[in-house]
Amino acid sequence: MNLASRTATTDPITAEIIRNSLVAITDEMKTNMMRTAYNSIIYEALDFTVGLFDAAGDTTSIGLGLPMFIRGLSDAIKAKLAFYGPAGIAPGDILLTNDAYIMGSHLNHMIFTLPIFHDGEIVAFASSMGHWQDIGGTLGGTTQDIFSEGLQVPIVKIFKRGVQDDELTRLIRTNVRFPELAMGDFRAQIASIRTGEIRYQAMLKKYGAPAVAESIRAIFEESEGLARAAVREIPDGVYEGESFMDDDGIGTEPIPIKVRVIVHGDEMTIDLTDVSPQVRGFFNSGATAGISAAQVAFKCMTTPTLYPINEGSFRPLTVKLPAGRVISATKPAAMRKWMTIPMTCVDTVFKALAPALPQHVAAGHHADLNSSRIFGLNPRSGRFFASSLGLPGGGWGAKYDSDGNNATVCINDGDTHNSVIESQEAKLPVLIEEYALRTDSGGAGEHRGGLGCALRVRVEGPMSLSVYTERTKCPPWGLLGGLAGLPNGIRVVHPDGTEFAPPNGKIGAFPLQAGDAFVVEAGGGGGYGDPRDRPRAAVRDDLRRGYISRESALRDYGLTEDEANDR
Repeated sequence: MNLASRTATTDPITAEIIRNSLVAITDEMKTNMMRTAYNSIIYEALDFTVGLFDAAGDTTSIGLGLPMFIRGLSDAIKAKLAFYGPAGIAPGDILLTNDAYIMGSHLNHMIFTLPIFHDGEIVAFASSMGHWQDIGGTLGGTTQDIFSEGLQVPIVKIFKRGVQDDELTRLIRTNVRFPELAMGDFRAQIASIRTGEIRYQAMLKKYGAPAVAESIRAIFEESEGLARAAVREIPDGVYEGESFMDDDGIGTEPIPIKVRVIVHGDEMTIDLTDVSPQVRGFFNSGATAGISAAQVAFKCMTTPTLYPINEGSFRPLTVKLPAGRVISATKPAAMRKWMTIPMTCVDTVFKALAPALPQHVAAGHHADLNSSRIFGLNPRSGRFFASSLGLPGGGWGAKYDSDGNNATVCINDGDTHNSVIESQEAKLPVLIEEYALRTDSGGAGEHRGGLGCALRVRVEGPMSLSVYTERTKCPPWGLLGGLAGLPNGIRVVHPDGTEFAPPNGKIGAFPLQAGDAFVVEAGGGGGYGDPRDRPRAAVRDDLRRGYISRESALRDYGLTEDEANDR
């Protein structure tokens, strides 16, 4: 199916240029955001996304970033349109919110939206969602309601007809611990969406509004058609998968994750009705994140390399998700660790469809950020600091034809970078003693699961540590005979060699003293296929590289003593 063939009056070359222009614009928006942001969680961890949207708020092009943001911007724009109405939005207005129940994630995500006008009417929106390092609220501990988690910004106009609202800006500045950094990220997000507006207006001027609108409609139709064709290749049926999370940080009961996938013709339904009800702790997300999880899984299985990512790709998908679930939580549910459960939902959808799509799914992955946050007085400067350490990266599940990736961030976080050790040591009062692959962390299989990392950090002075690691009890599962990978973990090591390891991977505001170290261990990916079918040469190579131990080579892969010795 060719885009050019689906446009009635726009010539084929112009249509294709407009398609690629949309991708290029969101790429430039993303680049400008990274170059001008003040906090490393944006310019290193890439915890943000940008996008262009049509006049109704439907996604036209999303800048590649965090996959689970795939719907957050669109839903926020639609909520803003519903609140003000098109007539209530003027040129130069910039709309802002961080409403967790609109965008589905935590309050740290600030969403700025700029309407793009042509001939007096809104024709598109440029929008940016960025993670602010601090938005006020409680430091450390497990929150149990949204009011403890920081400043809530309802839908407001932070710019009115091109003029920044000083009172709203001062209100935001007053409620964050590091106002200079926050305002730097504020300006970075404004620069990003203004870039989108400038480039979109240039495209309208060059090709004309009718050609742009017609090409976008054609993109939607083409994407829908290709997605429907992919669904038709899946055998009709009802497929089910099940997994669980450790707990909600308050109680000790596991959180069940159950999914049903119904395929009929060229349409798919992902039914998340039986996912756990919302919980007391902060491992909740809003319905937007739950729907995003279903869309991420659907996109991966149907049109993973089709760009731009747009609304048309998801038209064959129906998501059933009643309110009040852990991925469709309602106010005042706590949302700070919103990202953890949706990505396990993605994995569980793959697990459900493995019998029908063995060549299109992967085994389970480590499914957690494994992020650690330290805060206190910096012994070097005497000033208060609060910062996250770099994400150590874990293993991804193997596929039918390849091993899983090593040391890669979880599916929620897309192309997030591994942070540079020297940079962290220069900025924070820590010494990073180890950052290494974990032997045997990848599940054994004909194709081996990817390896996770171990990150060992020694602190220079008294401070507090908060780590809320999940999936310590539900390891990344293997598929079709593959074995599970090692789960995630966290432990504190004192100078005398004694250790503390929480039973569920969760530490809140844990006091550290100078010389203490903490070790974050990212899980590996599940294996795919019977380990005994893995080529002997590949097993010996894994053994030589230290990816697997001698015990695993003998026990799981069936290597003989002579073969293990012949490396």
